[in-house]
Amino acid sequence: MKISPIDQYCIKHSSKESNALKEIREYTDKNELVPVMISGPLVVNTLKNLIKLTGASSVLEIGMFTGYSALGMAEALPENGKIHTCEICPGHIQTAQKFFNKSPYKKMIITYEGDALETLEKFPINTFDFIFIDADKINYISYYKKAMLLLKKGGVIILDNMLWSGDVLNPSTIESETLNNLNHIIVKDDRNTNTLLPIRDGLMLCIKK
Repeated sequence: MKISPIDQYCIKHSSKESNALKEIREYTDKNELVPVMISGPLVVNTLKNLIKLTGASSVLEIGMFTGYSALGMAEALPENGKIHTCEICPGHIQTAQKFFNKSPYKKMIITYEGDALETLEKFPINTFDFIFIDADKINYISYYKKAMLLLKKGGVIILDNMLWSGDVLNPSTIESETLNNLNHIIVKDDRNTNTLLPIRDGLMLCIKK
């Protein structure tokens, strides 16, 4: 995964990733066809600090990939914390589980295979303190709407890739058009306060009122 010089500088001057996370990242770079799908150190550092800041103990992740962000968030949770993570690809689940099993956080991470929108129906409303969305962009609006119901009052939602390499400025694909529409939906949603942050490919931070 190519990292810009400014991102490299930011990573260098941020808390160092754990050896377990480094192992997942390096494996992903070498073995996955699209390693850029990994969330990376800057994003996960942000997630970890927000979890610690808010005291979150119940986390939902929509889109696990090879497990980098799930394991990273688990590192920030209290001992009784849990991460419920959704992933549609069996191969990615197998890869991630190998890394989870080697870590002291394996019992904190509960993985759900299959369509995330179907999985989300299993959870009651007001279940989670913290939700991270980083899955297929076409369904981002549906993920956000469902996440707002599943999130507790005062909880946090983070959506990754909300700038889509800048293409949201003049959308030219269905993905960038969807993300642009969602950015408009979120800023008009009076159920939360939000900030769109230019971290990596854009992190949307929402706090439920």
